[in-house]
Amino acid sequence: MNTPEQSQLGKSSAYIDQYDPTLLFPIPRAGKREEIGIAGTTPFLGADMWTAFELSWLNLRGKPQVALAHFTIPCETLNIVESKSFKLYLNSFNNTRFADAQAVKERLRADISEAVWRDTATEDSTAVRAEPVGALRQAQGERIVSTHASIGVTVFGMDAFDKEPVHELDGLSLDRLDMDFEHYTPAPQLLSATPDEAPVSEVFVSNLLKSNCLVTGQPDWGSVQISYTGDQINQAGLLQYLVSFRNHNEFHEQCVERIFMDIWTRCKPMKLAVYARYTRRGGLDINPFRTSHPQALPRNTRTARQ
Repeated sequence: MNTPEQSQLGKSSAYIDQYDPTLLFPIPRAGKREEIGIAGTTPFLGADMWTAFELSWLNLRGKPQVALAHFTIPCETLNIVESKSFKLYLNSFNNTRFADAQAVKERLRADISEAVWRDTATEDSTAVRAEPVGALRQAQGERIVSTHASIGVTVFGMDAFDKEPVHELDGLSLDRLDMDFEHYTPAPQLLSATPDEAPVSEVFVSNLLKSNCLVTGQPDWGSVQISYTGDQINQAGLLQYLVSFRNHNEFHEQCVERIFMDIWTRCKPMKLAVYARYTRRGGLDINPFRTSHPQALPRNTRTARQ
């Protein structure tokens, strides 16, 4: 089984500029999910939305091409892809010739699909779980129907760069609250809800989310949006809880799932969605979304800090 310590994180790495799909390093989701009380079926749907800002290849005449790419990786996949390996993999396109952007897109989709569905316990790349994702739709309106077609890839050429918007997460800012903070490792006991009032529907946002890389300890900065319906969640406790991730070492996807599960079990909302947008590192940003109920994925729109 692949572990984070076996990846290229924190190690000197050769930058391969000829196409090499073996650079992708999948890490099973199951281990970290067991830590937060998930065994088997998850209580959420969702996806990890990636943006690649440093994608380049050569056309058939050897002329460099540059593009942006959006990736949508359903949370039902067996694995995440370790982000440094993703960067090294994308760099391997730099001096490789492709017929056109469509050929690049198809290659990206095939390689990433194989990596996220690979059974790393046996290293049998054909061992994938034939399980549909459900009612989630990609931001582009494309329905995810099976593991073999589940990875969404969109490649944007230079003529579309100006159409990529910047927008902050919508919702009531928790950061307006002025209070004392003393917890800097996850403290779910700070979460609470008021059960004797009528259920409410609220959307909160904060730009104070910070965690650290699971292996290197390097800081990861993010913004988070929490949408829920149910007993009213205490805003002060929620902000203190989010800040408590400040010295916590975990990958982006794992942090969001931990936040979801802590709110789900402590506050017991009827509906819940947690969406985080992390600043880019190595030309990549990762934006996990988890929801208790089927709904459209958020548009993969970057924030100002991204």
